[in-house]
Amino acid sequence: MKKILITGANGFIGSFLVQEAVKNNYNVYAGIRKTSNLSAISNFQIEFLELNLADKNAIKTILKDIDTFDYVIHNAGTTKTCKKEEFDTVNFEYTRNLISALIETNKVPEKFIYMSSLAAFGPNGEKRKKTDKPKPISVYGESKLKSEEYIKSLKNFPFLIFRPTGVYGPGEKDYLVMYKNVKYGLETYVGTKKQKLSFLYVKDLARLIIKSLTTDITGKTYFVSDLKDYTADEFNKIVKEKLGRKTISLVFPEKLVKIMALISEKISCMFNGKAPTLNTDKYKELVQKSWLCDSSDLVKDFNFKPEYDLKKGIDETIEWYKNKKLL
Repeated sequence: MKKILITGANGFIGSFLVQEAVKNNYNVYAGIRKTSNLSAISNFQIEFLELNLADKNAIKTILKDIDTFDYVIHNAGTTKTCKKEEFDTVNFEYTRNLISALIETNKVPEKFIYMSSLAAFGPNGEKRKKTDKPKPISVYGESKLKSEEYIKSLKNFPFLIFRPTGVYGPGEKDYLVMYKNVKYGLETYVGTKKQKLSFLYVKDLARLIIKSLTTDITGKTYFVSDLKDYTADEFNKIVKEKLGRKTISLVFPEKLVKIMALISEKISCMFNGKAPTLNTDKYKELVQKSWLCDSSDLVKDFNFKPEYDLKKGIDETIEWYKNKKLL
């Protein structure tokens, strides 16, 4: 049975990676922190491995006592923080620590998957292609791109890099805010209703990642979406239909949203120590007119066929939230 290490295994995407890996009969090691909430993966027959990614030597000590992993999926990271320098620390330095530890202990896997983000390239006004020059517009995106560039600089290191677009599904918290708005009769936009968006259902992402492990493909990068293009008002329309709600449509001016992001961030960071969904770094991404990307390489290389379009994915997601009494 092949061994696989999945970092950030207890998070939203990580838990679905664990589920898919178990389904495909992998011996799964969940890379977690000492303080991790394990509720999302506690029912799976897996091994738990406490990894302090901030300490390369600590990682090396653990790796020396374990047989080499056949595959590593590095999914751990942060998408929002009150301290912007933590993006670089968590998303880049921790990635470098893990990879350096693997190399220095001669435990390089058959394949190393890095879970990046479309934010690493940023928008370009139309549809992002991998031949474009990356221009991240958020600190988060910059940190993910920095990790990508580090991985690509390594010699004889068998990697694949995936850049998912907006990933949604059961357990995801940011889109839940939008579902709740619609439930209470509001559909909100920043600047325009016609913002161009791409989406990806979490189960399709997990299937793709686990499938990619057993291919001969390495050293490549991919944008990941459900292969379709949407607009912001299409998203809200699907949510409204699923919830059976009529709404008031509000288009907020970008300058007003910028002020709202600044205020909400200051209040939340001051009193809770956590960055809110609407924060100054996220604002930079929210005001962009297009987050489309070209994922056609996935079809050619992995015969990628998403099982979920946006309507099917939202239907299943909202049903899950209803059953959990969260919506």
